[in-house]
Amino acid sequence: MTAFRSLSAAMIKGFLRDKMTLFFVFLFPLMFLVVFGLLLGDSGSDKTKIAAVGEGPVLTTLEQTGAIELEKYEDTAAARQKVDDGDLPAAVVVSGDRVELIYAASDQVAAGTVLGIVSGVVDKINLGAADVAPRFTLETKSVEDASLKPIQYLTPGILSWAISFSGVFGSALTMVAWRKKQVLRRIRLAPVSTTTVLTSRVVVSVGTAAVQGVVFVAVASLPLFGLKLTGQWYLALPLLVLGTIAFFAIGMLVGAFCKTEESASGAANIIIMPMAFLSGTFFPVENAPAWLQTVSNVFPLRHMNDGMLDVLVRGKGVEALVVPSAVLIAFTLVVGFIAARIFRWED
Repeated sequence: MTAFRSLSAAMIKGFLRDKMTLFFVFLFPLMFLVVFGLLLGDSGSDKTKIAAVGEGPVLTTLEQTGAIELEKYEDTAAARQKVDDGDLPAAVVVSGDRVELIYAASDQVAAGTVLGIVSGVVDKINLGAADVAPRFTLETKSVEDASLKPIQYLTPGILSWAISFSGVFGSALTMVAWRKKQVLRRIRLAPVSTTTVLTSRVVVSVGTAAVQGVVFVAVASLPLFGLKLTGQWYLALPLLVLGTIAFFAIGMLVGAFCKTEESASGAANIIIMPMAFLSGTFFPVENAPAWLQTVSNVFPLRHMNDGMLDVLVRGKGVEALVVPSAVLIAFTLVVGFIAARIFRWED
């Protein structure tokens, strides 16, 4: 225990004294949370603003749908100009019983949404005017709380990425630096077991990840962002620990191959950045092609993201930990075994 405490204390002091490491572990990932949180902070309403000319039940019903926000204009030319300039995706012009929809084909997503809503409203009003009872009724429900803000979805993904970033870079650069400075050689000659050295480094990595989690949740919970922890949020802690160990194993593998800090940093970036984009950290992976979604299942960060999202946002219970935990443990065992086989005490 004396050797374990001494090694852990030395690692913590070295970590705290390295200002660049502190920046990339805490401030760098936190910048993404703040930037995306501010950019997407007002995007939770899901309302599409369109121009409107005239009066009548069509425009009244459109406003009542909750999906359309009308910006009123006195004449058709002014409304059309807003669409031509790209300021608004569409304009609805009501003149008596005639409804004209002018839309920008360049904005296919918004135009398609508006077209579907307006068509549905007109059909509904026509059925009512014809005194025809509808045969089917539609009831819609969201699986998440409608009041959820984008920060609810951003925090789990960016936090997982931050943990992967610090886990891989921390272990890889530490191993390369220690081997280069002959620290590993001195430890090998000292009466300290390899297990003690490895365990102390893992504990420091897990402690760093825990601090990252606290900082991220604290910042995201500020009134400016409005994060609200839902359900059994504490179930994220096992994922945090397992994820840290998995990415620590990747860092050990990188550190075993590389001989300089520069090469280790480059190799870690090659692994972390593509994995972040393919695992749903910055955008929903469900929007990617099917083959790319299949590829993303290979990455441990994808499963950590999914697990964090399930317990922090979707309010799921312990059953949500089964698959992510199994993948992270299996990944740690396989990569850790390979890293141990090629590990070198000296260059």
